Amino acid sequence: MIKSKNLLLICFLSIAIANNPLRVDHKRLNDNFIKLSKINSAEFGSLSRVAYTDADIDGRKYVMQLMRAAGMDVYIDEGGNIIGRLKGQDNDLPPIAIGSHIDSVPEGGSYDGNVGSLAAIEVAHTISENNLALNHPLIVVIFQNEEGGLFGSKVMTTGLTDQELGLMSSSGYTIKEGIKRIGGNLKKLEDAKLKKNEWAAYVELHIEQGAFLYDENLEIGIVEGIVGIKQWEVIVDGFANHAGTTPMDKRNDALYAASLYVQSVHEIGKKTPGNQVATVGMIKPFPGAPNVIPGKVSASLEIRDLNEKKIDSIYKKIKRSTEKIAKRTGTTFQFQQTVNIVPEPTNDVIIKAISEASNDLKLKSKFMPSGAGHDAQEIAQICPIGMIFIPSKNGISHSPKEYSTANDISNGANVLLHTVLKIDDRP
Repeated sequence: MIKSKNLLLICFLSIAIANNPLRVDHKRLNDNFIKLSKINSAEFGSLSRVAYTDADIDGRKYVMQLMRAAGMDVYIDEGGNIIGRLKGQDNDLPPIAIGSHIDSVPEGGSYDGNVGSLAAIEVAHTISENNLALNHPLIVVIFQNEEGGLFGSKVMTTGLTDQELGLMSSSGYTIKEGIKRIGGNLKKLEDAKLKKNEWAAYVELHIEQGAFLYDENLEIGIVEGIVGIKQWEVIVDGFANHAGTTPMDKRNDALYAASLYVQSVHEIGKKTPGNQVATVGMIKPFPGAPNVIPGKVSASLEIRDLNEKKIDSIYKKIKRSTEKIAKRTGTTFQFQQTVNIVPEPTNDVIIKAISEASNDLKLKSKFMPSGAGHDAQEIAQICPIGMIFIPSKNGISHSPKEYSTANDISNGANVLLHTVLKIDDRP
């Protein structure tokens, strides 16, 4: 909604932006990024900032300082998320939200989450210092413990169960203890929940965590959706027996059967047309002795795709292949589903705004899925979402070697800025 008294100003700004786009402060953004990158814990690796650790708390203090310098009112919600707010011209309108997270995996890197968080703060700073009062309020959110299981965004949507609150995090604190450590209020966790459409939109900038943009020399990824993830525990039962006295043709070797299963998963995932992925990331034989034929194997299965029906179709193909393997090897396979995250499409209006912003800034872009989970996927339950990707060198992520150039970071922040402006101008 645009107030009539501002139409002339907005028209003028639109012309000015088309000829000389408003841009974030490249130096300030990247200086802030470098300073945040130095706040880490050697206990978990040189570039780690695991949720609830002292390094995480120090990083949170630093970004809150940046948010206040950007002119935002800043507070910590009951679930431990950091919220910064810029007033709009009509504060009765639902706010536009942007942000990400600053926690990392152990032995992680400096870019995953940090890029989106600092870019969001920089967008707010740019809007504030240019006196561009949006129609909507603007919220910058730094979610807590994204890497441990989207706990910060879950607090805002479904809430956390007693079981989830009791889970142990990588820092050695339970989720309950961690929330208390970072300033949350366990007695009022329910107050952190957002109502449906309480936010007008949520847009998140992130490194791609894949190599498509990098390999194709593109600058911006316009995310069409966040993939669904289904996981299973797979148990292969054979018969344990003496490795020295049991002939090869008399064996019911569970590990041999599991090895054929691993190959099958890879080949089915590879040969099925599309961008799906299928992975066996864990395998453990029992009893695990060199002189005993494995009688049992515990393994995993994960399938990801934007289309849930396709995930189910690939699972059925894998299941049929294991029936043949079982018959051939004298074993049995059992599948127990453990994770079911549905695919989440991004919003068409936000996709269009990101595309237009990229074109206005003359940045090369492509439409693509997100193969990793993000807080945006959780927030989709309460408002429309969008995601912007920038290149990640060689597709590396969750590693000290993850890297995006300073120009890539600024490009992403500028697209985020103009996406916010476009969303704000639309009814």
